[in-house]
Amino acid sequence: MGPLRFAGRRMARFLAQPRPHQTRPSTSDPALLARTLQRGDVLLVEGNSRFATAIKYLTQSTWSHAALYIGEEPLAEGGPPRPMLIDADVEQGVRRIGLSEFAHQHTRICRPQGLPPEAVDRLVDYMRARIGHSYDLKNVFDLARYLIRQPPVPAHMRRRLIALGSGEPTKAICSTLLAQAFESIRYPILPEIETVLGHVGGREQRQEILHIRNYSLYTPRDFDVSPFFDIVKPRLHAGFDYRALQWSEEGA
Repeated sequence: MGPLRFAGRRMARFLAQPRPHQTRPSTSDPALLARTLQRGDVLLVEGNSRFATAIKYLTQSTWSHAALYIGEEPLAEGGPPRPMLIDADVEQGVRRIGLSEFAHQHTRICRPQGLPPEAVDRLVDYMRARIGHSYDLKNVFDLARYLIRQPPVPAHMRRRLIALGSGEPTKAICSTLLAQAFESIRYPILPEIETVLGHVGGREQRQEILHIRNYSLYTPRDFDVSPFFDIVKPRLHAGFDYRALQWSEEGA
């Protein structure tokens, strides 16, 4: 292992450590979250590590991490099936992990619409084929600068600042890996939209042409704000009646 890679690993280990007093209660009961997720969903995670702090600062967002839900599978051969995800971790690289890894964190489910089972299979296969790829350590160095001193970065520059990775095909960060996976099945996240005017039968018509943005410019928050992903809230999805809530009478 070269000195730069060694330093990157040490830096990644440091950044992955949780920040003190940064823990929030989970958004949903873990069992309810597991029942609500569907194969192909994107799970956003707030995160409480030093690394998450840098991501959230640069994106001005709640979300620092994104993972793809791939359904229930055994964690180890012969084991019981359990809810599983694929993500890119700053220390471990692209990995397959149990949902329990994020069960007690602030999360959000983003669900692509209209994907047939065969498209979901291709999406999952794309992610699965990249398990074992390393995390882009150049991105780690880039982000580490904003933890040492968080400068007042203009909003229009922040997205570019998180796209400074090496771009090597065997390296990834979580949101760019997911962007590449959805690009592989031609499903939009936040494409650039060009409006083209034309005439059909003597009448003017507008047509929207979607242009795929470079995958390196995507961040976890883009799945949240995308018009092509539903936001699924487990409590509401399971059936919610505010009249059934039990309220404390203290202070009434």
